[in-house]
Amino acid sequence: MSAPATVTVVPPTQALQGRVAPPGSKSITNRALLLAALAKGTSRLSGALKSDDTRYMSGALRLMGVTVEEPDATTFVVTSSGQLQAPAEALFLGNAGTAVRFLTAAVSTVAGTVVLDGDHYMHKRPIEPLLRALRAGGVQASSATGCPPVTVQGSGLLPGGRFEIDGGLSSQYVSALLMLAACGQGPIDVALTGKDIGARGYVDLTLACMRAFGAQVQMLDDVTWRVAPTGYQATDYLIEPDASAATYLWAAEALTVGRIDLGVANDAFTQPDAHARQFIAQFPRMAAEIDGSQMQDAIPTLAVLAAFNQAPVRFTQLANLRVKECDRVQALYDGLNAIRPGLATVEGDDLIVHADPSLAGTEVQASIDTHSDHRMAMCFALAGLKVAGIHIQDPACVGKTYPDYWNALASLGVQTRFTGA
Repeated sequence: MSAPATVTVVPPTQALQGRVAPPGSKSITNRALLLAALAKGTSRLSGALKSDDTRYMSGALRLMGVTVEEPDATTFVVTSSGQLQAPAEALFLGNAGTAVRFLTAAVSTVAGTVVLDGDHYMHKRPIEPLLRALRAGGVQASSATGCPPVTVQGSGLLPGGRFEIDGGLSSQYVSALLMLAACGQGPIDVALTGKDIGARGYVDLTLACMRAFGAQVQMLDDVTWRVAPTGYQATDYLIEPDASAATYLWAAEALTVGRIDLGVANDAFTQPDAHARQFIAQFPRMAAEIDGSQMQDAIPTLAVLAAFNQAPVRFTQLANLRVKECDRVQALYDGLNAIRPGLATVEGDDLIVHADPSLAGTEVQASIDTHSDHRMAMCFALAGLKVAGIHIQDPACVGKTYPDYWNALASLGVQTRFTGA
């Protein structure tokens, strides 16, 4: 058996300088792909991300009768009748959480049975809160384990009414129901059963995308949205760069006291993870406590950056990170302590990074288990900018959202050594 693939980042001897354009937003691309598929006509999505997650989404839409063309590396052209068709086979969606959750709701409009499945990591990611909400709203949706695979038996019609959802575990459940709601035969209310919601900013992204495709949404109160039965209209839509991807470049700039031009103003991002920029700008005097609830995908970046801070940083409100592509709280703890024992501790769902700026310039022998999680690979590459001997497993997993990541680092002068399969 061949050795597992690894990559080792060679610490650069000078500040990183250059221009790197981040890929398109994964979050917005998968929302726009679905809404374009639910709209009658042809939509052109520019600035889009082409990665594993968006390929799973576009592939599933093709299986349901939607034409998805790719004229260039950053464009999807989507042509649809506005009605998804029952696929001839199960929809395999890898470990793409947005694709599984958004489509689980959307296929309620299909006249027939749809099975949604994923890889072994997806089989551990909870979806039962969304299924309960769908069933309470009259949709037949089930899972044997509370995680994918999921079976949805659609009638082809979605009556008006009300969906209630606990959004505390994932805002994606809320977004899934909101996008579905515009397809109703009458107005549909989407209501939270509590005021807590994971990364509410992503719901705002969903609403902005829905409105761009013609949806009408009214906020009735702090926890209830009313969605009119407008359906969606085909449109041309420009997707902004990915803020989560930008965090790695911002952090690389901070760690090396460099200057990296992303080709877009820092304040041009509307995605929640862009809030990480303010904490990265504080380095090496980051805040003593950082709430991760509203910028969840940026926390791995900030946690690795905090390892080189002047003082410890406590990251709070991280429960949602435990149900991402892997348990990211545990993975960060394991990876940081592989670099230096005692570098991180966990208290409940809080991660405390015990900053050690003296790590810079040292050499260790640390093998980082990414659990095939793209964010673990990309964030620990940042540690490799300051510490020699950090070996990151499964480097190809960055293809989930940033296929060009290693090339982007190389373009800035960072050397990487790949070994194994």
